[in-house]
Amino acid sequence: MEARVHLPTGYRTCGMVELALDDGTTGIGEGYLAVFAPQVFVDIVKILEPYLIGADVDDHDALMQKLATATGYWSLQGAAQHAISAVDIALYDCRAKRADLPVYALLGGKCEPLRLYASGGDALGVGPMAAELDEVERLGINTLKIRARKDNLDKAVWCARRGAERGIDLAVDMTQNMAITSQTIDDAVSFVTSVHEQCGLAPVFLEEALGPDATSGFPELCHQLDGISKVAGGEIVTTAREMVTRIDAGYYGIAQPDATVIGGITATVEIFDHCRSHPTDVYVHCWGGPVGMMANYHAALARGGPLVEWPMTNFDLRDAMVAAPWRVEGGELHLSDVSGLGIELTAEIEASFPFRKEALYRCAVDPATIPTPVLWE
Repeated sequence: MEARVHLPTGYRTCGMVELALDDGTTGIGEGYLAVFAPQVFVDIVKILEPYLIGADVDDHDALMQKLATATGYWSLQGAAQHAISAVDIALYDCRAKRADLPVYALLGGKCEPLRLYASGGDALGVGPMAAELDEVERLGINTLKIRARKDNLDKAVWCARRGAERGIDLAVDMTQNMAITSQTIDDAVSFVTSVHEQCGLAPVFLEEALGPDATSGFPELCHQLDGISKVAGGEIVTTAREMVTRIDAGYYGIAQPDATVIGGITATVEIFDHCRSHPTDVYVHCWGGPVGMMANYHAALARGGPLVEWPMTNFDLRDAMVAAPWRVEGGELHLSDVSGLGIELTAEIEASFPFRKEALYRCAVDPATIPTPVLWE
């Protein structure tokens, strides 16, 4: 349903930054902003370009501080951080390639499998949803996150029951990041308790249950759902400082930083390190393109992330840019030991996936485009 409603062209933009060093080394980064506003992403990168030309990539922190200063007055939080994220990721790709190491090893991590949760659950009806559950089971993944708002209770109950038959737990993304005005704390609590009452199973975690205009309610939501469901969120947070503040204030049981949003691999690793002294897990958000996915996975691998997101949607560019094929076995993702991020961008790939200016993710949609609800029996 998401593609039909929010991506009417059927295409999604992936925004990347490529850094080229004097020795011929190249690095690729990604900023999530381009999904929504590709030209804004391009223009911000152009503003950053003069600060990058001739810079010393080994002085990583100083360079990132310079970019923060260049954009801080007008975008200390928000759009510019997505572009800065892309630069940070590309710097890690360059540095790891020069060291002939994968990024996770550059950060002190080891080559170990990453446990996955399946991220999808947007199918329109029983048949397609059952097929998705089949695929989740085939991959050996034991948690499926679906998209469901407060009026999709029957869908959540159906998925919880059918998933349980296969040993698959339910998680729910309530997609309130695109809801202004947000649903209430009572809406979210009622949803979770109703699912539990109807099938004896509560979502293992509830993601983005409150919108951007209601974030102060997260600590109370965590309190009311304590022992029932964990509260997850943070994918739209654009600085490590803000995420740390939220974690300290008890916003989440599960923090979900995204390296393409929050300031790159540097900020994502900072969140992992901060959460070591808090009762907060970190599940990286991985709904972008191949560079963003790899950046998040390398950060999680470097810091022992317990669970990472695996999108169930088809996205051909992901497979095309991964230097070594994805390998998922027994619900775990195995990364290769290719140096850098393990990503390649060739002229052939660029030609095969041209930019389409009409490929915009539309957050505000015409209600008439929303499909008629189906019966979940």
